Amino acid sequence: MAQASSIEWTDVTWNPVSGCTKISAGCDNCYAERFAERWRGIPDHPYEFGFDLKLQPHRLDQPLKLKRPSFIFVNSMSDLFHKEIPTEYIDRVFAVMERADWHVFQVLTKRSTILKRYLSKRYKNGAAPAHIWLGVSLEDSTQLSRLRHLQDAPASVRFLSIEPLLGPIGKINLDGIHWVIVGGESGPRHRPIEIEWVREIRDQCRKTKVPFFFKQWGGARPKTGGRILDGKTWDQMPAMRSYSIAAE
Repeated sequence: MAQASSIEWTDVTWNPVSGCTKISAGCDNCYAERFAERWRGIPDHPYEFGFDLKLQPHRLDQPLKLKRPSFIFVNSMSDLFHKEIPTEYIDRVFAVMERADWHVFQVLTKRSTILKRYLSKRYKNGAAPAHIWLGVSLEDSTQLSRLRHLQDAPASVRFLSIEPLLGPIGKINLDGIHWVIVGGESGPRHRPIEIEWVREIRDQCRKTKVPFFFKQWGGARPKTGGRILDGKTWDQMPAMRSYSIAAE
């Protein structure tokens, strides 16, 4: 398998694609780009070409070789629904996820229109399998259209990653949403997060009984500010069958 992950809400990452391009303010200080560009120009390194978009077909079968049921974050170093990724290649990724149904796959995108279009075609007579979680990332109230696209898509489990949280979200419709992750930005140019923005989201999740996961306050490093909110950690996740992270 690819790599064990330090991300609190997953076990391992799987990158059948690497590289991406920016589409909104949440991308400005992309951690994946910062990491990949460190290795640009180094022959035979996995990121020899930095953060240029690149298909990695030799990695497609990695989940099938991982026998321990795990949470798998798909494309932590890319976006599966980038407009330059051929539909046929996305089909191959989904075929692997459908076969490896002992895992939970966490697919996260900012390209919500492409996600909606793809799922509507692939699962036109039903919904994506429950072990494939589909999510969208948003950073403030200007990106709520991504939420609506996700709600309209034929997914069994839908989640939001509101990270980096860059401004107040306001009132959000959580109908059909099964999980919300919130986090502050980290890195050398991290932007500030306000506690009231986080509380506003948490309180809406509590009211609608949607599991709430607070990942980090952020800072110079991901763990600089810790992850305590109002005296406790918030590690709620959708009620699913028992996978490795749920038992830890």
